[in-house]
Amino acid sequence: MLARNDLWSLEEYSQQRAAFRNQVLAHKENRRVVLGGHILLTFEDALTVKYQVQEMLRIEKVFETAGIQDELDAYNPLIPDGNNWKCSMLIQYEDVVVRKQRLQELVGVEQKVWVKVGDCERLYPVADEDLERASDEKTSAVHFLRYQLTEDMCAAARQGQPITFGVEHEAYSDISYEVPEAVRASLAADIG
Repeated sequence: MLARNDLWSLEEYSQQRAAFRNQVLAHKENRRVVLGGHILLTFEDALTVKYQVQEMLRIEKVFETAGIQDELDAYNPLIPDGNNWKCSMLIQYEDVVVRKQRLQELVGVEQKVWVKVGDCERLYPVADEDLERASDEKTSAVHFLRYQLTEDMCAAARQGQPITFGVEHEAYSDISYEVPEAVRASLAADIG
């Protein structure tokens, strides 16, 4: 969890922002998984969350203790706890008409994006713990997922076993993708 003393003041952040942004963008390159061209998973950690908090404080010009704590309270739940992975899931279709149609067809997809570590069984996420983002008629283009890993999965990740993500939904081709080593190592680093 991030605390107030982990953050820069607004003035300090304005001086650090360009370099920090470049650092975070480079870091995120190894924390993204694209499934089937239209589902993007972006895995959060302390660095990505720090960037989000700093940006919110800058945009909203927040410098008071209570406001800073509110931002920390909102974003800290996105940081993995040592035995899970947490990510944003974006469903991306450029054409607005196609996107609307696909979001209607993909109801429930947020619960069908699985992960497999080594020889362990597939694990499906806990989706949208913060608030409901879908209805019976359509899903949202944005979801937040938590993969609560078993002890065996944590051990397999630490031992360098392959990590594979997939989608198992009747309206989305049965996709599976073994992540490259850089992504695997970045995700394994989240395991305590």
